[in-house]
Amino acid sequence: MAYKNIIIEKKEGIGTIKINRPKVLNALNKETIQEISKAVDELDQDKKIKVAILTGEGKAFIAGADISQMKDMTTLEAKEFAELGHKTLLKIENSRLPFIAAINGYALGGGCETLMACDICIASKSAKLGQPEINLGIHPGFGGTQRLPRLVGRMKAKELLLTGRNIDADEACRIGLINMVVEDDKLMETTEKIAGEIAGKSPIQTHFIKSLVNKGTDIDLHSACSLEISYFSASFSTEDQKEGMSAFLEKKKPTFKGK
Repeated sequence: MAYKNIIIEKKEGIGTIKINRPKVLNALNKETIQEISKAVDELDQDKKIKVAILTGEGKAFIAGADISQMKDMTTLEAKEFAELGHKTLLKIENSRLPFIAAINGYALGGGCETLMACDICIASKSAKLGQPEINLGIHPGFGGTQRLPRLVGRMKAKELLLTGRNIDADEACRIGLINMVVEDDKLMETTEKIAGEIAGKSPIQTHFIKSLVNKGTDIDLHSACSLEISYFSASFSTEDQKEGMSAFLEKKKPTFKGK
């Protein structure tokens, strides 16, 4: 389908979603969130795609939700807007595809919430991250109060949420909000390299691993380990398992087909 606010690129098993509203630092209005949701579906349904990259055009990843659209929302409109944001980020989180956020510039408010729904986050040195919603007289509405403490701990999350201060990429990496920091001109090169490595793995197993980590961290350890056993045993019904182990014994590179 045609998109107005985003760009989709597909190459060598990697699908890239680029937010394309640089004049407003890629702020998320309702239409853009709807397009992201449809783009996730498109990539998810394309079996040639093995991994996805999410990034922004220009000087920002996503500078936040579009305040000009939010300012005069009614209570019902705000509820529907938050529900749309949650639904879209859950699509990213529950997608079969590993999502890598390439964080160029600002990732604030809804932008920070978006990256937290991804599986791996790589930031440029100049990136700024945070949840500044309290400065607007509101709090995060796309999952920020829930995902942030799960990533950085309750006390650090409350500090960031209550002060609304922005942090640089190095601090974000130090507290566990993102995976790594690279020089600005190396961001996409590094992200695409990691995406390419993952794209060469068994797509069945990338989906299994993502699902196990996401589901397992929300249940007790005993139940989570039982879930792992069920996924592990199911792996032995796949052609990828036979290919991977045979290739190892034969000292050659495996060719995974996702079967």
